[in-house]
Amino acid sequence: MTDWVIRAEGLARNFGEVQAVKSLDLAVPRASIYGFLGPNGSGKTTAIRILTGLLSPSAGSVTVLGHRLPADAERLRLKIGYMTQRFSLYDDLTVLENLGFVASIYGLRGRTRRRRIDELLDTYRLHKVATRLAGGMSGGQRQRLSLAAATLHHPELLFLDEPTSAVDPENRREFWEQLFDLCDQGTTILVSTHYMDEAERCHRLAILESGTKRVDGTPEELMRNMGVQVVEIAAANPRRLKESLLSVEGIFSAAQLGSRLRVLVDDAIDDPVAYLRQQSMVATYDALELVRPSLEDVFVTSTAKRRAA
Repeated sequence: MTDWVIRAEGLARNFGEVQAVKSLDLAVPRASIYGFLGPNGSGKTTAIRILTGLLSPSAGSVTVLGHRLPADAERLRLKIGYMTQRFSLYDDLTVLENLGFVASIYGLRGRTRRRRIDELLDTYRLHKVATRLAGGMSGGQRQRLSLAAATLHHPELLFLDEPTSAVDPENRREFWEQLFDLCDQGTTILVSTHYMDEAERCHRLAILESGTKRVDGTPEELMRNMGVQVVEIAAANPRRLKESLLSVEGIFSAAQLGSRLRVLVDDAIDDPVAYLRQQSMVATYDALELVRPSLEDVFVTSTAKRRAA
């Protein structure tokens, strides 16, 4: 039987006439990384703030770690960690002072507090900057400090709101290795992102658009069930070819990637490469290749289909 850490049904949040989250159903299993994928304004941050007890829902029900929200929000906060999108620690305090302040909030004292802070300085490579003011640190260092602060009290559940938006690819990769380490230790993680490569790292994810969950599942399930096949075409004039292909029946979308076109073809067509070869606008010397779908393809199909409907 699955151990669900988060269960939500019909969750909604309105700000006046604006529906930031609409009828969200959610189930997050323990010791997994669950992702919210979507652009700015898709409802990711609002959903996280409801799930942490910082916002009350306008409708629906939600249980997190066995606590009904918003009634049990205060008791829940001792069991969760929350890393906000913007750096939320104090720029005019050192690394040690920031961690000491957070430790005091969670009631860590004496030897336990010193031992835990020392562990985190080692885990997140902060020993050398322990006495540096947070405001003078690099983006990657501030990110590691934020994660250390969010996990200082060994939370069962960790919320991360677009945690890598201000760091370089190398730091992003290292950050995700640290998340997998936490997950292996039993921590459940809910992370929001607009990076497709990060979403593919999640065990499960939901694609959000305009406050609505379009699809959810494992990355492989979403790519397998999106209802289209993907063909890349190397063409002399990909821009002109794109405009012509969009009018062909069975062509869902076409996007230019340098000198290549990435074409989404309806799953009902048995041989998409042969089908495209039959089109008069595709030249005999154009190179066509059936390729693996991506989560960007899933996002395009799931959101466009709903808008069309």
